Amino acid sequence: MASNHLYDGLLSGRESSTHCLLDVPGGRSWSYAELVALSGQLANLLRAEGVAPGDRIAVQVQKSAEAIALYLATVRAGAVFLPLNNAYTRAEVAYFLEDAEPAVFVCGSERVDEFEGVEARVYSLDGDGGGSLIEAAADQSEAFDSVARGPRDLVAILYTSGTTGLSKGAMLSHDNLLSNALTLVDYWQFDGDDVLLHALPIFHTHGLFVATHIILAVGGSMIFLARFDIDAMIAQLSRATSMMGVPTFYTRLLADARFERELVAHMRLFISGSAPMLAETHIQFEERTGQRILERYGMTETNMNTSNPYHGERRVGSVGFPLPGVDILISNPENGAELPAGETGMIEVRGPNVFLGYWRKPEKTALELRDNGFFISGDLGRIDDDGYVYIVGREKDLIISGGYNIYPKQIETEIDALDGVLESAVFGVAHADLGEAVAAVVVPLAGNELDPEQLVASLQASLARFKLPRKVFVLDELPRNAMGKVQKNQLRERYG
Repeated sequence: MASNHLYDGLLSGRESSTHCLLDVPGGRSWSYAELVALSGQLANLLRAEGVAPGDRIAVQVQKSAEAIALYLATVRAGAVFLPLNNAYTRAEVAYFLEDAEPAVFVCGSERVDEFEGVEARVYSLDGDGGGSLIEAAADQSEAFDSVARGPRDLVAILYTSGTTGLSKGAMLSHDNLLSNALTLVDYWQFDGDDVLLHALPIFHTHGLFVATHIILAVGGSMIFLARFDIDAMIAQLSRATSMMGVPTFYTRLLADARFERELVAHMRLFISGSAPMLAETHIQFEERTGQRILERYGMTETNMNTSNPYHGERRVGSVGFPLPGVDILISNPENGAELPAGETGMIEVRGPNVFLGYWRKPEKTALELRDNGFFISGDLGRIDDDGYVYIVGREKDLIISGGYNIYPKQIETEIDALDGVLESAVFGVAHADLGEAVAAVVVPLAGNELDPEQLVASLQASLARFKLPRKVFVLDELPRNAMGKVQKNQLRERYG
C-alpha cells in the first residue's frame, strides 16, 4: 500500500478500531472504523469524479461527522482540502473558487442553486449528514488504497481573513500538519483515554487541524458539538477530560452559575487560543475552578508556534515558550535585525510547521518567507528573560503618532484594569497634525456606566501623554470574527 504521510501518521493501526472517535450529542456515535469506511466511499467518489493528486476540494458546510470523513477522504485521495467559513457570501465564495479552481465544491443543500454554472462539480452536504454527496457515495466501495503523498506535498489551503486586502491561500503540507500534531500530543500529554469537548468550527486551523488531529493521533474520542451552546457545554463537561476553545467560550461559561468547581474537577486540561485572553478571565477561571487555562499561540500559516507549559508556570498574558523544534526570534521590522530579550519587534517563526507559501502568490511569499526559513508573522511581540513569549499586537495595528510607535496592547491592558471595564480595543485614526491619533472602544462590565473623560483621566498616571486616547467610544460589545478575534478594521472604518 502506498504511503500517505498525513493519513498514515494519524490513523495507522486504527482503521478497524471500534473505539469511539466522534460522539455527536443528539445524534450518533462514530467509531474509527465507521468513519474510515465512509471516508473510503467518499475517496472512491472523488476518484470517480476524476479527482487527481493535487486537485482542490473546496468545502463550505456545516460541522458534522460526515464533513470530517470528507476531509479524510480528500487526504486519502491525494487531493487538497480547502475549507471555507460558513458565513462567506456567494460573492466571497466566488473569489475563492476562481482563485483555487477546485475540481469539486461541496456546500449546503440550501446554497446549491447559487453556484449553478461554476466550473467545479457541485455536491451538497448538510449538518445532519444528508445531501447529494453522501447519496452519491453510498454505492462506492469502503475499501480505498490511499494515494502516495510525501511530507512536502500540499494537503490543505486555508485562506487568511484578508482584513487588509484580498484573502491569501496559505499552502500547508502533509508534514506541516503531522509534525505539529505529534508535537502537541507530547507537549500537552494527550493519550487514548482523552475525551475532548469539541465545540469549535472545522473551517479553521484550531478546530480542524489542532483539535481533530491530536485526537486522531492518539486514538482518543471527541464529544462533537455542532457549535458552542452553553447548555450543551454544561451538559457534556462531566464526560470530557479536556477542552479547547476561544476566550469567548470561557467568558460565557464563567457567566453561567452552573459552571462550578465540582463540574470540572475531573478535567485535566483547558486550552485557549485564536484570540488573546483577558487577564481577568484567567483570574476568574482559576478562582472558580482551581485550574489554570493553558494559552498558546498559532496562526493559519504555521499552526501552533508556542504554548504555556503543561507542567510549570502558565503565565497570564504570555503565550508560553516556543514548541520543540520551533524557533522564534524578535526582529526589527525595518531591517530584520534580531532584537535582544525584552525588546518589542516582529515575531518570526521557523520550523516544520511553517507553511509552503501563498497559493499562486510567489511575490507575496517571497516578502514573508525568508531564505533562512523564517516566516515574518506580522505579529509584534517580545520574549522575556525567562523565554516566555508575549504578543503585543499586529503590525498593521501599530499606531505611529507624531513619530512615536504606540503598541495598542499596552494601552488595552491599562484600560482593562480600570474599575467597571470588561474589555477594550485600541486603534489608530487619521490625524492632520500627528499622522495618527489613539482611539479606544471600551465595553463596560454588566451594570456599569463609563465616562470617557474620566476613563482617560484615570490613565494619566500609567501612560505617557502621547499614548492617551484622544477619543473613547463605549459599546456593548466588540466586533469579532468566528474565532473570537476583535475586528479592528471594522472599528477603524466606523470611527476613523
